[in-house]
Amino acid sequence: MTGLIVKALSGFYYVDCGGQMYRCRARGKFRYEKVSPLVGDRVEITPTEAGDGRLDKILPRRNCFQRPAVANMDQMVLIGANVNPVTDPFLIDRVAALAELNDCEPIIVLNKCDLDPCDELYQRFRQAGFRTLRVSARTGEGVPELGTVIAGKTAVFTGNSGVGKSSLLNALEPEFGIPTGEVSEKLGRGRHTTRHVELFRLRNGAVIADTPGFAAFDTETEELLDRERLAYAFREFRPYLGQCRYVGCAHVKEKGCAVLAAVKAGEISRSRHDSYMRLYQAAKEHNSWEQPNTKRT
Repeated sequence: MTGLIVKALSGFYYVDCGGQMYRCRARGKFRYEKVSPLVGDRVEITPTEAGDGRLDKILPRRNCFQRPAVANMDQMVLIGANVNPVTDPFLIDRVAALAELNDCEPIIVLNKCDLDPCDELYQRFRQAGFRTLRVSARTGEGVPELGTVIAGKTAVFTGNSGVGKSSLLNALEPEFGIPTGEVSEKLGRGRHTTRHVELFRLRNGAVIADTPGFAAFDTETEELLDRERLAYAFREFRPYLGQCRYVGCAHVKEKGCAVLAAVKAGEISRSRHDSYMRLYQAAKEHNSWEQPNTKRT
């Protein structure tokens, strides 16, 4: 039977086969091949007994991500806020870059705008060319527009802990009643009320993955971007790529770099370029570490 993984929890994969749910264990070959089934995967299963089954095969993926751990997404809805907790723009830049290189549209959603309008973040991401929405899960402001943007799409809601991912899902579909947590006033971050990845179907045809929140330190252990392709992950760089003086320009400190000239002219946000530099350096260090030591002694 063919179905869709809608939840992964405690080593079990819950597969929806046309309305019939099966709780499946994955075959041992996946561990041997170092491949993990993900929420959003289309899979083949063999039913066993009493609603259980065996996950036999993962069908070809459109895309996949390590964190959030999902596959086959049309949109990456990156949720941030400028109050309790304040989102580091680098967190959004990093996940948006992964989405851009994996055929997944980033949507920037700035929540809690009833408390702070997020003017700086809003202008920053609008200038970069992202579809950027200001919403409030508490008052409902902007929620209908968000519903229109995600209608009919398969999307993942992600962002740092406490920004209101589950609250926004509840605002879109109040009957979900997904548990939400309070944000610590002292620490300025939320509790991880979402412990696993799960798909929810909305009346507008959207299929949404709610995911556990992440923190700033998580970025150091997540998948690294390919530095050769990294510039293409920053959409506002693209008009200038190929215009630099030197072939293979890294857009870091080279003379005659068209991207650096655009930063200087204010056409590209300096803070966005700072995020690019940080990701480029991390990828460069990782690639150097992976190279075999060929030095003769």
